[in-house]
Amino acid sequence: MGGFKDPGYLERKSAATDARKAALEKFRAKNAANDPAAAERQASRQAVSIARDARAVARKAAKAAHEIEVAQEAVRARELAEQAERDAAARAKLESAEKATREYAEQADRKAARDARYAARKARK
Repeated sequence: MGGFKDPGYLERKSAATDARKAALEKFRAKNAANDPAAAERQASRQAVSIARDARAVARKAAKAAHEIEVAQEAVRARELAEQAERDAAARAKLESAEKATREYAEQADRKAARDARYAARKARK
């Protein structure tokens, strides 16, 4: 075998731990609390988050208003349909009464004509 030596488990583990610590230190140094750029980025993120939440609330309010409007329109449509049904029933009742009146008048006219013919026959005799 060559001169290459595989690092043992403990060496690999300590190297990984050291790398994690170095990365954490680098992150902490970059995002230090006294760093004005970091504070500015945080404030910017917070402002964006607040604006996003405000837009979501506005969308929910608009959706609720639209649903209320749709419900009110459905109620109006149902009321109009019911009124149309009542009007149609009243019209049908009126037409039925007019038809009955016409038929009664026609019957009375036929009876009067028949009675007149009968009377004329009696008068000729």
